[in-house]
Amino acid sequence: MKANGTGQAALLGGLIALGLIWGGSYLKDAVHIWKQADRVVSVKGLAEREVQADLVLWPLSFSVAADSLEGLYDAIDRDRTKITAFLLLHGFDQSELSFSAPTVQDVWASQYGEQRAPQRYRADAVLLVRSNKVEGVKNTQPAVAGLVSQGVLLTQSYEHKTQYVFTGLNDIKPDMIAEATANAREAARQFADDADAEVGGIRAAQQGYFSITDLDAYTPEIKRVRVVTSVDYLLE
Repeated sequence: MKANGTGQAALLGGLIALGLIWGGSYLKDAVHIWKQADRVVSVKGLAEREVQADLVLWPLSFSVAADSLEGLYDAIDRDRTKITAFLLLHGFDQSELSFSAPTVQDVWASQYGEQRAPQRYRADAVLLVRSNKVEGVKNTQPAVAGLVSQGVLLTQSYEHKTQYVFTGLNDIKPDMIAEATANAREAARQFADDADAEVGGIRAAQQGYFSITDLDAYTPEIKRVRVVTSVDYLLE
C-alpha cells in the first residue's frame, strides 16, 4: 500500500516537472513573440512629381453700360461676338466656349443725390474658355489687348482668374504610392541598421492624402503632386 502511494507521488511529480518544462518553453516563446511585436519602427515615405496641367479654365470677363436695358443687351451681344471671333481666330473651337448669364445692375438705384452715372444700366458678363490647349491659352493671353482697342472693356477680379488643372491623378497614383512605400522602407532600413536589426514585414500602413499645388506663383500650369504614406515595419 505504501509502495503504491510512493509510485503515485512519483508519477505526480513527473507530471508536474513535465508541465513546468512545457510551461517554461511556452513562456519563453511567448516572451519572444512579445518582444518581437514590440520591435516596431514607424516611418513616413514621400513621393513627389512635377506634372503639366492638362486642362485650363480661362474666363474673359467684360463690362458694358447703356441708358436702356435693350441697349445694354445689344452691347453684351456685340462684345461677346468680338471676343468669340478673337478666340476662334486664335485656334479655339466653338465647343470650348461658354457664356454665363450676365449680372445686370441699375446704377442709379444705388446712387443718392443729384450726381448720377452717365448711363443708368451696367452689366458684367463672362465668356469662359474650357480647353485642353494649355499652351494655346498662354500664347493667346498677351494678345487680348487687341480686344480693348476694339472697345471691349475687359475686367479682372479674383473670382474670375485663369485656373490650370491636372486631371490625370488616377493614372500616376499606383506608381507614386509604390515610390512612397519604397521611400518609407529605406527610412526603416536606416533605423534597423542603428538597432542592429533587419526590417521585417509591414504591421500597419496608411496611405496619405494626395495634394496638387502650383509649382510656384509664376508657373501655375506646372503642378507638384505629393503624397506621404505612414508605415509600421516589424524589426527582426
